[in-house]
Amino acid sequence: MNILEFAKGELQGWGKYERIIFPLEIILITLISIYMKDKTAALISAICGICATITAGKGKISCYMFGMISNICYAYISFKTQLWGHLCLNMFYYFPMQFVGISKWKKHMKQDKQEIYKTKLSDKERIIYSVFGLISIILLYFILQKFGDSNSIMDSMTTVLSVIAFILTVKRCIEQWYLWSVVNISSVVIWIYAYLNGSQCFATILMWSTYFVLGLYFLHNWQKEIKNEI
Repeated sequence: MNILEFAKGELQGWGKYERIIFPLEIILITLISIYMKDKTAALISAICGICATITAGKGKISCYMFGMISNICYAYISFKTQLWGHLCLNMFYYFPMQFVGISKWKKHMKQDKQEIYKTKLSDKERIIYSVFGLISIILLYFILQKFGDSNSIMDSMTTVLSVIAFILTVKRCIEQWYLWSVVNISSVVIWIYAYLNGSQCFATILMWSTYFVLGLYFLHNWQKEIKNEI
């Protein structure tokens, strides 16, 4: 598949309102960020991160390409804000996992719309992931606290849930959207706190807020699609 065929496939399957609302969201966040004099890295991270979420929700493989750019910029602002969990998450987990996601999704694409087939976890898998997540959050909390993380409780929770949610994203499971919703609203709180303490990251707050709204929207869409495929 050449670049033109790939681009054509990525543009297929979008609803009438999605073609209008999604670009407007990106434009609005860009204008607000410029007005608030945000750092360039925060703005790029926000724009690419939102594009990644939108295309992931539509099951488009280009989400991983947007994700790579967002990861690099987000890791930089996490370093500046001393959120070590978010820094490590983006550079040493999210970034390499983008390549894994591309490889896995290529094997499960609908040829007519160039979108992935959606799935869900079994009851046994849900229990395993829940236990693993709880233990990991507790352990990471003590590690981050020892290294002077600026918000170790929220950082440990969002880091662990993000790891699990991304695994479920690669596995094409609908449960990812429940976890992303928790991660997104928690991250809004983290970055509001950082912003109030002098970090120029208003775009990051808008980004996570938009993630939350988009996550609920795509959760609803995936529920309908999986139900129709059963």
